[in-house]
Amino acid sequence: MDRVACPWLIKKFIDPEAEFLFVPADQVLAVAERHGAIPFDVPGVELGHHEGRCSFEAVVAKYRIDDPAVALLARIVHGADVKQDLYGRPEAAGLKAIAEGFQHLGLKDDGEILEKEFIVYEALYAYCRQTVNTL
Repeated sequence: MDRVACPWLIKKFIDPEAEFLFVPADQVLAVAERHGAIPFDVPGVELGHHEGRCSFEAVVAKYRIDDPAVALLARIVHGADVKQDLYGRPEAAGLKAIAEGFQHLGLKDDGEILEKEFIVYEALYAYCRQTVNTL
């Protein structure tokens, strides 16, 4: 979940020119150091899972993204990514199913997955904006 959600969040709210390197989890720290990159979504890094929260939530907190729609989206991503769900958002199950479905499309690499799946997060963010605006 976080492998797509975090890059979408970073490109949308932090750095539209950000580039992402995808490597096996055991190589993330070494590759990040070699390239001067910021590692995310692996154990022991700042932008990872901490205290029951997912990496998406860590990015929101670190970069102080203060947008009610992003806060709602973070709860949905959390529910789809963390086994012991803190929030119980009904949308989380659908997001998890969509993310798992993308794994079965035979896309060539993580870059193509990001390219195809970002539209899902754009649509979900639009849904969140509409939802928080009607509360």
